[in-house]
Amino acid sequence: MRFAICNETFQGWEWARTCEFTAQCGYDEIEVAPFTLAEDIRTVSSETRAQLRRTAESFGLPIVALHWLLVSPKGLSVTSPDDSVRAHTSAYLVDLVDLCHDLGGSVMVFGSPGQRRVADGDTQAVAEARLCQSITPALDRAAHHGITICLEPLPAPEANLLLTLADARRLIERLDHPAARTIFDVKSAASEGADMMGLVREFAPYIAHVHANDPNRRGPGFGDLDFRPILRTLEEVGYSGTVSVEVFDYLPDPETIATQSLRYLRECLPQA
Repeated sequence: MRFAICNETFQGWEWARTCEFTAQCGYDEIEVAPFTLAEDIRTVSSETRAQLRRTAESFGLPIVALHWLLVSPKGLSVTSPDDSVRAHTSAYLVDLVDLCHDLGGSVMVFGSPGQRRVADGDTQAVAEARLCQSITPALDRAAHHGITICLEPLPAPEANLLLTLADARRLIERLDHPAARTIFDVKSAASEGADMMGLVREFAPYIAHVHANDPNRRGPGFGDLDFRPILRTLEEVGYSGTVSVEVFDYLPDPETIATQSLRYLRECLPQA
């Protein structure tokens, strides 16, 4: 089991400083939100992409994944009633797969709840069909590059489509694509109201990535949730991927979040 942290934790930091500190903390990998690199990643040159990758790897810190894929540019949607918007978004997702490949990543987390909403007047069935159609070209490109795209369940009211792990499994089976999997996001899984260890066991064949965060939106160990049984169950089901710290509350500061989250997760492992 490897540990990573999402780079937007270090808001305002230069890339080299972020990588250096993340490596010094003891993380194995780093995860990247594309909007932190550019408003539109198509403006990021191949030379810049290569330099970003070299910088991270110079600190022994491979880039493992991309997430928050469609935060920017504005106006993207895989479920929009507008055919041109969906086509543009679908093409941008393919460009994001190429970015992930250029950076050396192997996973993309498709959350972006605002860009996959069921539009007013549409049904869930219509929105799901549009989502599947929009994401398929990216899945094809991902398979070519050896990248996995994880459909991320997100709870209401944050999202109104793809809310649970069961929803993710249903869409994965509908897509029937080797590059399509899901993610176990601890905060989101906690919102399902079910036994989380049971969720890990039930959906293990579909889980290709893990986000570690407390239901209070802070880092692991910054709330009341005990991560020991979660890590134990992940080991029991043979999960060998990355557990990546993702927070939404950036207090008190990046240094404390990064160091204490990793310390807590590593403390959980022997007991797990």
